[in-house]
Amino acid sequence: MSVNLSKGQQISLSKSDGGALSVVRMGLGWQSAPRKGFLARMTAREIDLDASAVLFADKKPVDVVFFQHLVSDDGSVRHTGDNLVGGAGQGGDDESVIVDLQRVPVHVDQIIFTVNSFTGQTFAEVQNAFCRLVDETNGQELARYTLTGGGTATAQIMAKVYRAGSGWQMAAIGEPATGRTFQDLMPAITSHL
Repeated sequence: MSVNLSKGQQISLSKSDGGALSVVRMGLGWQSAPRKGFLARMTAREIDLDASAVLFADKKPVDVVFFQHLVSDDGSVRHTGDNLVGGAGQGGDDESVIVDLQRVPVHVDQIIFTVNSFTGQTFAEVQNAFCRLVDETNGQELARYTLTGGGTATAQIMAKVYRAGSGWQMAAIGEPATGRTFQDLMPAITSHL
């Protein structure tokens, strides 16, 4: 059963049978919002949202996975590839970042997931946008965070997974931000460590 996360909500990443999750997928889906008015058909633009994962050790960035660096240096985090137009929206993922939690080096204690509009459109121009966490071993959706409210933001600090004792937890962050790349978002990201 999936949990619809609200801003700031946290969930444990342990299975109901007491076991720990081994591989999770952070999926991102979106659609362009329909434009209204006479010029709507002539001015339709594709929207390129990008998913990124920044790996931290003791509050310092040590690696990043995004459309230009698809696999972390240690191989534990993998981006499945850049989708330039979206379209999944309510269903499957347009972009995914897969994290093998058992292979994440012990010094990495947090992974922050972001989404940004590389083409610069605001979230008011996006509909059915979501971020979700899936147990990659069986395809079960564990949690979903919906981008709501539109507004003038061009990016969002979506969520983080972090070490908690001997396991991992996930926290929905949901903070709007401004930026076309994860580099633009670093000041906003670090405030959530």
